[in-house]
Amino acid sequence: MDTDVIIVGAGPTGLMLAGELRLGGANVVVVERLTKPTGQSRGLGFTARAMEIFDQRGLLPRFGQGETLEISPLGHFGGVQFDYTVLEGAHFGARGIPQNITETVLEEWATELGVDIRRGWDFLEIADGYLDGDGVEIKVQTPNSVRKLRASYLVGADGGRSVVREAAGFDFPGTSATRAMFLADVTGCNLKPRFLGERLNNGMVMAAPLAEGVDRIIVCPDGTPARASGDTVSFEEVAAAWQSITGEDISHGGAEWVSFFSDATRQASEYRRGRVLLVGDAAHIHLPAGGQGLSTGVQDAVNLGWKLAASVAGTAPEGLLDTYHGERHPVGARLLMNTRAQGMVFLGGPEAEPLRQLFGELIQYDDVKRHLAGVVSGLDIRYEIGDAHPLVGRRIPPRRLVGAAGETSTTELLHPARGVFLDLTDDSSLRAAAAAWSERVDVFTASPKPVDGGVDPLAGAAAVLVRPDGYVAWAGESAVGLADALNQWFGPASS
Repeated sequence: MDTDVIIVGAGPTGLMLAGELRLGGANVVVVERLTKPTGQSRGLGFTARAMEIFDQRGLLPRFGQGETLEISPLGHFGGVQFDYTVLEGAHFGARGIPQNITETVLEEWATELGVDIRRGWDFLEIADGYLDGDGVEIKVQTPNSVRKLRASYLVGADGGRSVVREAAGFDFPGTSATRAMFLADVTGCNLKPRFLGERLNNGMVMAAPLAEGVDRIIVCPDGTPARASGDTVSFEEVAAAWQSITGEDISHGGAEWVSFFSDATRQASEYRRGRVLLVGDAAHIHLPAGGQGLSTGVQDAVNLGWKLAASVAGTAPEGLLDTYHGERHPVGARLLMNTRAQGMVFLGGPEAEPLRQLFGELIQYDDVKRHLAGVVSGLDIRYEIGDAHPLVGRRIPPRRLVGAAGETSTTELLHPARGVFLDLTDDSSLRAAAAAWSERVDVFTASPKPVDGGVDPLAGAAAVLVRPDGYVAWAGESAVGLADALNQWFGPASS
Protein backbone atom coordinates (compact mmCIF):
# COMPACT_ATOMS: atom_id res chain seq x y z
CA MET A 1 0.00 0.00 0.00
CA ASP A 2 1.19 3.51 -0.83
CA THR A 3 -1.13 4.93 1.83
CA ASP A 4 -4.23 4.03 3.83
CA VAL A 5 -6.71 6.24 1.97
CA ILE A 6 -6.59 8.04 -1.37
CA ILE A 7 -8.92 11.02 -1.73
CA VAL A 8 -9.58 12.40 -5.21
CA GLY A 9 -10.35 16.12 -4.99
CA ALA A 10 -8.86 18.92 -2.87
CA GLY A 11 -11.98 21.01 -2.41
CA PRO A 12 -13.42 21.78 1.04
CA THR A 13 -15.01 18.32 1.40
CA GLY A 14 -11.90 16.37 0.40
CA LEU A 15 -9.63 18.49 2.59
CA MET A 16 -11.98 18.21 5.59
CA LEU A 17 -12.05 14.45 5.20
CA ALA A 18 -8.28 14.30 4.88
CA GLY A 19 -7.83 16.17 8.16
CA GLU A 20 -10.37 13.97 9.93
CA LEU A 21 -8.58 10.83 8.74
CA ARG A 22 -5.23 12.11 10.00
CA LEU A 23 -6.75 12.92 13.38
CA GLY A 24 -7.93 9.29 13.44
CA GLY A 25 -4.41 8.04 12.69
CA ALA A 26 -4.81 7.13 9.00
CA ASN A 27 -2.29 8.07 6.33
CA VAL A 28 -3.80 10.02 3.44
CA VAL A 29 -2.86 11.03 -0.08
CA VAL A 30 -5.04 13.65 -1.80
CA VAL A 31 -4.74 13.79 -5.59
CA GLU A 32 -5.98 16.94 -7.27
CA ARG A 33 -6.16 17.62 -11.01
CA LEU A 34 -5.54 21.36 -10.66
CA THR A 35 -1.95 22.50 -10.17
CA LYS A 36 -3.16 25.37 -7.97
CA PRO A 37 -6.50 26.59 -6.62
CA THR A 38 -8.56 28.62 -9.08
CA GLY A 39 -9.23 31.41 -6.60
CA GLN A 40 -12.87 31.37 -7.71
CA SER A 41 -15.56 31.14 -5.06
CA ARG A 42 -19.02 29.90 -5.89
CA GLY A 43 -19.91 29.80 -2.20
CA LEU A 44 -19.72 32.83 0.09
CA GLY A 45 -20.17 31.31 3.53
CA PHE A 46 -21.44 28.26 5.34
CA THR A 47 -24.36 27.24 7.49
CA ALA A 48 -24.63 27.08 11.27
CA ARG A 49 -23.99 23.34 11.32
CA ALA A 50 -20.76 23.70 9.32
CA MET A 51 -19.69 26.43 11.75
CA GLU A 52 -20.18 23.99 14.62
CA ILE A 53 -18.03 21.43 12.83
CA PHE A 54 -15.20 23.87 12.23
CA ASP A 55 -15.46 25.00 15.85
CA GLN A 56 -15.29 21.45 17.23
CA ARG A 57 -11.92 21.02 15.52
CA GLY A 58 -10.64 24.41 16.70
CA LEU A 59 -10.73 25.83 13.17
CA LEU A 60 -13.26 28.64 13.50
CA PRO A 61 -10.76 31.29 14.70
CA ARG A 62 -8.84 30.79 11.46
CA PHE A 63 -11.78 32.26 9.57
CA GLY A 64 -11.69 35.45 11.63
CA GLN A 65 -13.36 36.69 14.77
CA GLY A 66 -15.63 39.54 15.75
CA GLU A 67 -16.56 41.76 12.83
CA THR A 68 -14.50 39.71 10.36
CA LEU A 69 -16.76 36.68 10.91
CA GLU A 70 -20.25 37.86 10.10
CA ILE A 71 -22.88 35.69 11.79
CA SER A 72 -26.27 36.33 10.23
CA PRO A 73 -29.53 35.63 12.08
CA LEU A 74 -31.44 36.18 8.84
CA GLY A 75 -31.77 33.60 6.12
CA HIS A 76 -34.30 32.71 3.51
CA PHE A 77 -36.23 29.83 2.01
CA GLY A 78 -37.06 30.16 -1.65
CA GLY A 79 -36.09 33.84 -1.49
CA VAL A 80 -38.49 34.63 1.39
CA GLN A 81 -36.45 36.11 4.24
CA PHE A 82 -37.02 35.22 7.88
CA ASP A 83 -35.20 35.21 11.20
CA TYR A 84 -33.63 31.83 11.97
CA THR A 85 -33.25 32.67 15.65
CA VAL A 86 -36.92 31.79 16.09
CA LEU A 87 -35.37 28.32 16.54
CA GLU A 88 -33.46 28.45 19.83
CA GLY A 89 -29.72 28.62 19.29
CA ALA A 90 -30.10 28.86 15.52
CA HIS A 91 -28.78 31.30 12.95
CA PHE A 92 -28.25 31.18 9.21
CA GLY A 93 -24.48 30.83 9.47
CA ALA A 94 -21.41 32.78 8.44
CA ARG A 95 -21.61 35.11 5.46
CA GLY A 96 -18.94 36.85 3.44
CA ILE A 97 -16.38 34.03 3.52
CA PRO A 98 -15.43 33.13 -0.07
CA GLN A 99 -14.98 29.44 -0.74
CA ASN A 100 -11.33 29.94 -1.66
CA ILE A 101 -10.71 31.17 1.91
CA THR A 102 -12.38 28.04 3.28
CA GLU A 103 -10.21 25.89 1.03
CA THR A 104 -7.07 27.74 2.14
CA VAL A 105 -7.92 27.28 5.83
CA LEU A 106 -8.63 23.57 5.39
CA GLU A 107 -5.56 22.94 3.22
CA GLU A 108 -3.27 24.59 5.76
CA TRP A 109 -4.87 22.54 8.56
CA ALA A 110 -4.65 19.27 6.63
CA THR A 111 -1.01 19.93 5.71
CA GLU A 112 -0.15 20.65 9.35
CA LEU A 113 -1.66 17.26 10.24
CA GLY A 114 0.56 15.50 7.69
CA VAL A 115 -1.78 15.04 4.72
CA ASP A 116 0.09 14.44 1.46
CA ILE A 117 -1.55 16.71 -1.16
CA ARG A 118 -0.41 16.08 -4.72
CA ARG A 119 -1.54 18.79 -7.13
CA GLY A 120 -1.40 18.29 -10.87
CA TRP A 121 -2.23 14.59 -10.38
CA ASP A 122 -5.24 13.63 -12.48
CA PHE A 123 -7.24 10.49 -11.61
CA LEU A 124 -7.61 8.19 -14.64
CA GLU A 125 -9.12 4.85 -13.64
CA ILE A 126 -9.63 2.16 -11.01
CA ALA A 127 -8.12 -1.29 -11.43
CA ASP A 128 -10.43 -4.31 -11.23
CA GLY A 129 -11.19 -5.99 -7.92
CA TYR A 130 -11.98 -3.01 -5.73
CA LEU A 131 -15.27 -4.51 -4.47
CA ASP A 132 -13.86 -7.67 -2.94
CA GLY A 133 -10.12 -7.10 -2.80
CA ASP A 134 -8.01 -6.02 0.14
CA GLY A 135 -7.25 -2.64 -1.42
CA VAL A 136 -7.86 -0.28 -4.32
CA GLU A 137 -5.41 0.48 -7.11
CA ILE A 138 -5.79 3.54 -9.31
CA LYS A 139 -3.94 5.13 -12.20
CA VAL A 140 -3.15 8.83 -12.16
CA GLN A 141 -1.58 11.16 -14.68
CA THR A 142 1.18 13.07 -12.93
CA PRO A 143 3.01 16.03 -14.49
CA ASN A 144 5.65 13.59 -15.70
CA SER A 145 4.08 10.18 -16.24
CA VAL A 146 1.23 7.77 -15.56
CA ARG A 147 1.55 6.21 -12.12
CA LYS A 148 -0.25 3.63 -10.03
CA LEU A 149 -1.28 4.23 -6.44
CA ARG A 150 -2.64 1.63 -4.05
CA ALA A 151 -4.54 2.13 -0.80
CA SER A 152 -6.98 0.36 1.47
CA TYR A 153 -9.77 2.76 0.47
CA LEU A 154 -10.54 5.31 -2.24
CA VAL A 155 -12.84 8.30 -1.71
CA GLY A 156 -14.33 10.42 -4.48
CA ALA A 157 -14.52 14.05 -3.38
CA ASP A 158 -14.24 15.28 -6.94
CA GLY A 159 -17.47 17.18 -7.37
CA GLY A 160 -20.71 16.86 -9.28
CA ARG A 161 -19.04 15.45 -12.41
CA SER A 162 -17.12 12.92 -10.32
CA VAL A 163 -14.88 10.64 -12.39
CA VAL A 164 -14.45 8.36 -9.37
CA ARG A 165 -18.21 7.87 -9.15
CA GLU A 166 -18.35 6.96 -12.83
CA ALA A 167 -15.30 4.71 -12.73
CA ALA A 168 -16.64 2.78 -9.74
CA GLY A 169 -20.05 2.24 -11.34
CA PHE A 170 -22.22 4.11 -8.83
CA ASP A 171 -25.80 4.72 -9.94
CA PHE A 172 -26.63 8.44 -9.94
CA PRO A 173 -30.39 8.73 -10.45
CA GLY A 174 -32.35 11.95 -10.40
CA THR A 175 -33.54 14.69 -12.72
CA SER A 176 -31.53 16.29 -15.50
CA ALA A 177 -31.00 20.02 -15.85
CA THR A 178 -33.91 21.94 -17.34
CA ARG A 179 -32.33 25.40 -17.44
CA ALA A 180 -29.02 27.26 -17.26
CA MET A 181 -28.27 30.06 -14.82
CA PHE A 182 -25.27 32.37 -14.70
CA LEU A 183 -22.83 33.34 -11.97
CA ALA A 184 -20.23 36.11 -12.20
CA ASP A 185 -18.11 38.50 -10.20
CA VAL A 186 -18.52 41.72 -12.18
CA THR A 187 -16.45 44.88 -11.97
CA GLY A 188 -17.18 48.52 -12.65
CA CYS A 189 -20.96 48.16 -12.54
CA ASN A 190 -21.87 49.63 -9.12
CA LEU A 191 -25.02 47.55 -8.78
CA LYS A 192 -27.69 48.03 -6.15
CA PRO A 193 -27.76 45.08 -3.74
CA ARG A 194 -30.34 42.38 -4.27
CA PHE A 195 -29.21 40.10 -1.47
CA LEU A 196 -32.14 37.67 -1.53
CA GLY A 197 -32.84 37.89 -5.23
CA GLU A 198 -35.53 39.76 -7.07
CA ARG A 199 -38.16 38.11 -9.21
CA LEU A 200 -38.92 40.19 -12.33
CA ASN A 201 -40.88 39.54 -15.51
CA ASN A 202 -38.24 37.54 -17.38
CA GLY A 203 -36.41 35.82 -14.55
CA MET A 204 -34.66 36.23 -11.22
CA VAL A 205 -31.48 38.14 -10.35
CA MET A 206 -29.33 38.50 -7.25
CA ALA A 207 -26.52 40.94 -6.51
CA ALA A 208 -24.23 41.48 -3.53
CA PRO A 209 -21.09 43.60 -3.11
CA LEU A 210 -17.91 41.56 -2.57
CA ALA A 211 -15.26 44.26 -2.52
CA GLU A 212 -14.74 47.81 -3.71
CA GLY A 213 -15.97 47.84 -7.30
CA VAL A 214 -16.78 44.09 -7.37
CA ASP A 215 -20.30 42.61 -7.23
CA ARG A 216 -21.37 38.96 -7.19
CA ILE A 217 -24.35 38.46 -9.47
CA ILE A 218 -26.58 35.47 -10.18
CA VAL A 219 -28.76 35.67 -13.28
CA CYS A 220 -31.59 33.17 -13.82
CA PRO A 221 -33.35 34.02 -17.10
CA ASP A 222 -36.58 32.21 -17.84
CA GLY A 223 -36.54 29.87 -20.80
CA THR A 224 -32.75 29.49 -21.03
CA PRO A 225 -32.09 25.87 -22.03
CA ALA A 226 -29.74 23.60 -20.15
CA ARG A 227 -26.11 23.53 -21.27
CA ALA A 228 -23.58 20.75 -21.60
CA SER A 229 -21.14 20.45 -18.72
CA GLY A 230 -18.16 21.38 -20.90
CA ASP A 231 -19.71 24.57 -22.28
CA THR A 232 -18.35 28.01 -21.50
CA VAL A 233 -20.17 31.29 -20.96
CA SER A 234 -19.00 34.83 -21.75
CA PHE A 235 -19.47 38.07 -19.85
CA GLU A 236 -21.35 39.42 -22.87
CA GLU A 237 -23.89 36.62 -22.53
CA VAL A 238 -24.31 37.29 -18.80
CA ALA A 239 -24.67 41.04 -19.41
CA ALA A 240 -27.33 40.45 -22.06
CA ALA A 241 -29.30 38.19 -19.70
CA TRP A 242 -29.02 40.78 -16.90
CA GLN A 243 -30.36 43.52 -19.18
CA SER A 244 -33.18 41.30 -20.43
CA ILE A 245 -34.41 40.79 -16.86
CA THR A 246 -33.62 44.12 -15.17
CA GLY A 247 -33.41 46.59 -18.02
CA GLU A 248 -29.96 47.65 -16.72
CA ASP A 249 -26.98 47.74 -19.08
CA ILE A 250 -23.79 46.39 -17.47
CA SER A 251 -21.94 45.73 -20.70
CA HIS A 252 -19.56 48.63 -19.96
CA GLY A 253 -18.16 46.65 -17.02
CA GLY A 254 -16.15 43.48 -16.90
CA ALA A 255 -15.92 40.23 -14.97
CA GLU A 256 -13.22 38.59 -12.87
CA TRP A 257 -14.79 35.27 -13.81
CA VAL A 258 -18.05 33.88 -15.14
CA SER A 259 -19.67 30.47 -14.92
CA PHE A 260 -23.02 28.75 -15.13
CA PHE A 261 -24.97 26.22 -13.10
CA SER A 262 -28.20 24.30 -13.42
CA ASP A 263 -31.10 22.81 -11.53
CA ALA A 264 -29.97 19.21 -12.06
CA THR A 265 -30.79 17.10 -9.00
CA ARG A 266 -29.18 13.71 -8.48
CA GLN A 267 -28.06 11.47 -5.63
CA ALA A 268 -25.91 8.35 -5.65
CA SER A 269 -28.09 5.39 -4.69
CA GLU A 270 -25.28 4.16 -2.44
CA TYR A 271 -22.44 6.09 -0.85
CA ARG A 272 -20.17 3.05 -0.61
CA ARG A 273 -19.29 0.33 -3.08
CA GLY A 274 -16.77 -1.99 -1.48
CA ARG A 275 -13.63 0.03 -0.89
CA VAL A 276 -14.79 3.12 -2.78
CA LEU A 277 -16.84 5.85 -1.10
CA LEU A 278 -18.32 9.18 -2.17
CA VAL A 279 -18.63 12.46 -0.28
CA GLY A 280 -20.03 15.90 -1.01
CA ASP A 281 -21.07 16.83 -4.53
CA ALA A 282 -19.73 13.52 -5.81
CA ALA A 283 -22.62 11.93 -3.90
CA HIS A 284 -25.33 14.55 -4.47
CA ILE A 285 -25.92 17.54 -6.75
CA HIS A 286 -28.70 20.10 -6.45
CA LEU A 287 -29.73 23.68 -7.08
CA PRO A 288 -27.44 25.89 -4.94
CA ALA A 289 -30.17 27.32 -2.71
CA GLY A 290 -29.29 28.60 0.74
CA GLY A 291 -25.56 27.81 0.63
CA GLN A 292 -26.12 24.21 1.69
CA GLY A 293 -23.77 22.39 -0.69
CA LEU A 294 -20.40 23.06 0.93
CA SER A 295 -21.85 22.67 4.41
CA THR A 296 -23.44 19.29 3.63
CA GLY A 297 -20.21 18.06 2.06
CA VAL A 298 -18.23 19.03 5.16
CA GLN A 299 -20.75 17.15 7.30
CA ASP A 300 -20.41 14.09 5.05
CA ALA A 301 -16.66 14.22 5.57
CA VAL A 302 -16.84 14.46 9.36
CA ASN A 303 -19.36 11.62 9.56
CA LEU A 304 -17.14 9.39 7.42
CA GLY A 305 -13.70 10.37 8.66
CA TRP A 306 -13.59 8.72 12.09
CA LYS A 307 -15.38 5.60 10.84
CA LEU A 308 -12.98 5.13 7.94
CA ALA A 309 -9.96 5.79 10.17
CA ALA A 310 -11.18 3.13 12.62
CA SER A 311 -11.67 0.69 9.74
CA VAL A 312 -8.10 1.30 8.57
CA ALA A 313 -6.80 0.81 12.12
CA GLY A 314 -8.75 -2.42 12.55
CA THR A 315 -10.64 -1.14 15.59
CA ALA A 316 -13.99 -0.53 13.89
CA PRO A 317 -16.85 -2.73 15.07
CA GLU A 318 -18.65 -4.74 12.42
CA GLY A 319 -20.88 -2.60 10.23
CA LEU A 320 -19.50 0.76 11.38
CA LEU A 321 -18.48 1.88 7.90
CA ASP A 322 -21.90 1.03 6.51
CA THR A 323 -23.49 3.53 8.90
CA TYR A 324 -21.97 6.30 6.76
CA HIS A 325 -24.47 5.60 3.99
CA GLY A 326 -27.22 4.79 6.49
CA GLU A 327 -26.89 8.18 8.21
CA ARG A 328 -25.87 10.52 5.42
CA HIS A 329 -27.97 9.28 2.50
CA PRO A 330 -31.26 10.38 4.16
CA VAL A 331 -29.68 13.77 4.90
CA GLY A 332 -28.71 14.10 1.23
CA ALA A 333 -32.21 13.10 0.11
CA ARG A 334 -33.70 15.77 2.37
CA LEU A 335 -31.26 18.33 0.96
CA LEU A 336 -32.42 17.53 -2.58
CA MET A 337 -36.05 17.80 -1.51
CA ASN A 338 -35.68 21.23 0.06
CA THR A 339 -33.58 22.70 -2.76
CA ARG A 340 -36.07 21.50 -5.37
CA ALA A 341 -38.88 23.05 -3.35
CA GLN A 342 -36.97 26.33 -3.12
CA GLY A 343 -36.38 26.27 -6.85
CA MET A 344 -40.11 25.97 -7.53
CA VAL A 345 -40.83 28.96 -5.30
CA PHE A 346 -37.83 31.03 -6.36
CA LEU A 347 -37.46 30.31 -10.06
CA GLY A 348 -40.92 29.39 -11.26
CA GLY A 349 -42.43 31.71 -13.84
CA PRO A 350 -45.78 33.52 -13.60
CA GLU A 351 -47.50 30.16 -13.11
CA ALA A 352 -45.76 29.84 -9.73
CA GLU A 353 -47.01 33.20 -8.41
CA PRO A 354 -49.89 31.63 -6.40
CA LEU A 355 -47.35 29.31 -4.77
CA ARG A 356 -45.13 32.25 -3.86
CA GLN A 357 -48.08 34.14 -2.38
CA LEU A 358 -49.19 31.17 -0.30
CA PHE A 359 -45.65 30.48 0.86
CA GLY A 360 -45.28 34.12 1.89
CA GLU A 361 -48.35 33.71 4.10
CA LEU A 362 -47.23 30.43 5.65
CA ILE A 363 -43.78 31.69 6.58
CA GLN A 364 -45.34 34.27 8.90
CA TYR A 365 -46.06 31.45 11.39
CA ASP A 366 -43.33 30.74 13.94
CA ASP A 367 -43.81 26.98 13.69
CA VAL A 368 -43.16 27.16 9.95
CA LYS A 369 -40.08 29.33 10.52
CA ARG A 370 -38.71 26.89 13.08
CA HIS A 371 -39.24 23.98 10.76
CA LEU A 372 -37.61 25.63 7.74
CA ALA A 373 -34.71 26.99 9.80
CA GLY A 374 -33.98 23.46 11.00
CA VAL A 375 -34.16 22.06 7.46
CA VAL A 376 -31.82 24.56 5.80
CA SER A 377 -29.33 24.88 8.68
CA GLY A 378 -29.15 21.14 9.31
CA LEU A 379 -29.97 21.74 12.96
CA ASP A 380 -32.89 19.31 12.72
CA ILE A 381 -30.66 16.33 11.86
CA ARG A 382 -31.14 13.33 14.10
CA TYR A 383 -29.56 10.04 13.12
CA GLU A 384 -31.62 6.92 13.75
CA ILE A 385 -29.23 5.34 16.25
CA GLY A 386 -31.57 4.89 19.19
CA ASP A 387 -34.46 6.56 20.94
CA ALA A 388 -33.79 5.84 24.60
CA HIS A 389 -33.05 9.51 25.30
CA PRO A 390 -33.96 12.73 23.41
CA LEU A 391 -30.26 13.61 22.98
CA VAL A 392 -29.34 10.35 21.26
CA GLY A 393 -28.74 10.80 17.52
CA ARG A 394 -28.42 14.58 17.83
CA ARG A 395 -25.36 16.79 18.09
CA ILE A 396 -24.14 17.43 21.61
CA PRO A 397 -25.42 20.91 22.49
CA PRO A 398 -22.71 23.58 22.75
CA ARG A 399 -22.37 24.19 26.50
CA ARG A 400 -19.75 25.65 28.77
CA LEU A 401 -18.56 23.16 31.41
CA VAL A 402 -16.77 23.45 34.74
CA GLY A 403 -14.53 20.65 35.99
CA ALA A 404 -11.62 20.08 38.32
CA ALA A 405 -9.17 21.23 35.64
CA GLY A 406 -11.08 24.45 35.05
CA GLU A 407 -13.60 25.64 32.48
CA THR A 408 -14.03 24.01 29.08
CA SER A 409 -16.88 23.28 26.67
CA THR A 410 -18.52 20.41 24.85
CA THR A 411 -16.97 21.85 21.68
CA GLU A 412 -13.42 21.99 23.00
CA LEU A 413 -13.58 18.38 24.22
CA LEU A 414 -14.04 17.32 20.58
CA HIS A 415 -10.91 19.04 19.22
CA PRO A 416 -8.87 15.76 19.12
CA ALA A 417 -11.66 13.99 17.14
CA ARG A 418 -11.95 11.16 19.66
CA GLY A 419 -14.94 9.70 21.42
CA VAL A 420 -15.93 11.54 24.60
CA PHE A 421 -17.61 10.14 27.70
CA LEU A 422 -18.82 13.09 29.75
CA ASP A 423 -19.76 12.43 33.37
CA LEU A 424 -22.01 15.33 34.35
CA THR A 425 -22.69 14.33 37.97
CA ASP A 426 -19.29 13.11 39.23
CA ASP A 427 -20.46 9.48 39.35
CA SER A 428 -17.45 7.17 39.73
CA SER A 429 -19.52 4.10 38.76
CA LEU A 430 -20.32 5.64 35.37
CA ARG A 431 -16.68 6.52 34.76
CA ALA A 432 -15.67 3.01 35.72
CA ALA A 433 -18.11 1.58 33.18
CA ALA A 434 -16.45 3.58 30.39
CA ALA A 435 -12.85 3.17 31.53
CA ALA A 436 -12.22 -0.01 29.55
CA TRP A 437 -12.56 1.97 26.30
CA SER A 438 -10.13 4.73 27.33
CA GLU A 439 -7.82 3.99 24.36
CA ARG A 440 -10.52 5.27 22.04
CA VAL A 441 -12.78 7.33 24.32
CA ASP A 442 -11.71 10.23 26.54
CA VAL A 443 -13.41 10.33 29.94
CA PHE A 444 -14.21 13.71 31.51
CA THR A 445 -16.05 14.86 34.61
CA ALA A 446 -17.59 18.33 34.40
CA SER A 447 -20.82 20.14 35.20
CA PRO A 448 -22.68 22.42 32.81
CA LYS A 449 -22.61 26.08 33.72
CA PRO A 450 -26.09 27.43 34.55
CA VAL A 451 -28.02 28.83 31.60
CA ASP A 452 -29.95 32.08 31.74
CA GLY A 453 -33.54 31.23 30.95
CA GLY A 454 -34.72 28.43 28.71
CA VAL A 455 -34.28 24.72 29.25
CA ASP A 456 -30.86 23.18 29.74
CA PRO A 457 -30.49 20.73 26.82
CA LEU A 458 -28.32 18.47 28.99
CA ALA A 459 -30.89 18.30 31.80
CA GLY A 460 -31.99 14.78 32.63
CA ALA A 461 -28.71 13.13 31.66
CA ALA A 462 -26.18 12.00 34.24
CA ALA A 463 -23.69 11.26 31.47
CA VAL A 464 -23.40 11.32 27.67
CA LEU A 465 -21.31 9.35 25.19
CA VAL A 466 -20.35 11.46 22.18
CA ARG A 467 -18.94 10.16 18.92
CA PRO A 468 -15.93 11.91 17.33
CA ASP A 469 -18.27 13.66 14.87
CA GLY A 470 -20.10 15.34 17.78
CA TYR A 471 -23.25 13.21 17.78
CA VAL A 472 -24.59 11.65 20.97
CA ALA A 473 -24.44 7.83 20.93
CA TRP A 474 -25.81 7.28 24.45
CA ALA A 475 -27.24 9.36 27.30
CA GLY A 476 -28.75 8.27 30.59
CA GLU A 477 -29.05 8.41 34.36
CA SER A 478 -27.35 5.07 34.99
CA ALA A 479 -24.98 2.75 33.13
CA VAL A 480 -27.83 0.79 31.53
CA GLY A 481 -27.06 0.41 27.82
CA LEU A 482 -23.70 2.19 28.05
CA ALA A 483 -21.53 -0.87 27.36
CA ASP A 484 -23.70 -1.79 24.38
CA ALA A 485 -23.30 1.71 22.93
CA LEU A 486 -19.54 1.67 23.47
CA ASN A 487 -19.29 -1.70 21.74
CA GLN A 488 -21.54 -0.58 18.89
CA TRP A 489 -19.54 2.55 18.04
CA PHE A 490 -16.03 1.91 19.33
CA GLY A 491 -15.61 -1.86 19.26
CA PRO A 492 -14.75 -4.27 22.07
CA ALA A 493 -13.26 -3.03 25.31
CA SER A 494 -9.50 -3.11 25.68
CA SER A 495 -8.20 -6.15 27.52
